[in-house]
Amino acid sequence: MTDERIDLLSPSDEPMLWQVTEEDAGKRLDAYLSEASGLTRSAAVRLIEQGAATVNGGTSIKNYRLRKGDEVLLLLPDPTPDEARAQDIPLDVRYEDADLLVVNKPSGMVVHPAPGNPDGTLVNALLYHCGNSLSGIGGVIRPGIVHRIDKDTSGLLVVAKNDASHLALSAQLKGHHIDRIYFAIVLGNLREDEGTVDAPIGRHPVDRKRMAVIRDPSVTSRPAVTHWRVLARGERDGNAFTLLRCALETGRTHQIRVHMASIGHPLLGDPVYGGDGTRFEKCHRSLVSGQCLHAGELHFCHPTTGKAVDVLCPMPPEMRRVTELLFPGATDEEFLKNE
Repeated sequence: MTDERIDLLSPSDEPMLWQVTEEDAGKRLDAYLSEASGLTRSAAVRLIEQGAATVNGGTSIKNYRLRKGDEVLLLLPDPTPDEARAQDIPLDVRYEDADLLVVNKPSGMVVHPAPGNPDGTLVNALLYHCGNSLSGIGGVIRPGIVHRIDKDTSGLLVVAKNDASHLALSAQLKGHHIDRIYFAIVLGNLREDEGTVDAPIGRHPVDRKRMAVIRDPSVTSRPAVTHWRVLARGERDGNAFTLLRCALETGRTHQIRVHMASIGHPLLGDPVYGGDGTRFEKCHRSLVSGQCLHAGELHFCHPTTGKAVDVLCPMPPEMRRVTELLFPGATDEEFLKNE
């Protein structure tokens, strides 16, 4: 896609307008809108169905095939009342201004309400903390949510307070301009000091609650790339463990968990992808309650000022203690932003 579009990195109340080039002719409206705006495909579909996105002032059908010269107009609607309720849940806010905030989500907290988790989520806490100042693009259940991390993964998330910031941050995420760095403890000893897993991820063909590396081109999957570097190696109770620094190039569901399991090194404590049941975990159940994975760094461009925002966050106490036991002398502070 060429760059014939307005600058989404500057908040504006004006409509967003793109003109379809020859390169993009033939694309579906929902796919084009997702690429142009940086929104997820589902968010783009929702806006089209609401009539917020049109072609040449009229057409608003998600599977419309675009033609060269078509004008795609996006006018964000006012947010609908949120169905999630505000709850006074403590938040660990690591950065905040009028446009966004970065929070450190604890392990065990779900990001947004869903069946089985109707409240007590990060969204419930955000609604109490921010009031009405959250982006409405995520819909009534996910206000302000630009990206997510798993329930049992701890660490940093950026949240948008207005629609312009949400669009700008989503565009950065889509363009791989937001750097997300994770600490992970995996089973086994990786022989190399660094490497990359470049393997597409899709829904598991049998167990639909899991994701998997999908190499069959006839099965739906999306490209996924994880760069990893060894920070420390250790042994305990006859088992080997490795502390990794993982950088996401893409952000697929369960990406690090799936990728590391696919090369024979599942995350310690991960019951879904084969990292649980170790003797260490059985002896330290108070410290290991799910996969040992922490989003420790977040680097992005501020949607209003254009300045770099760098947020660092050490591991939670339980994972730090696991690190001390498995890798004596290693602390995550010495690895933070250690390129």
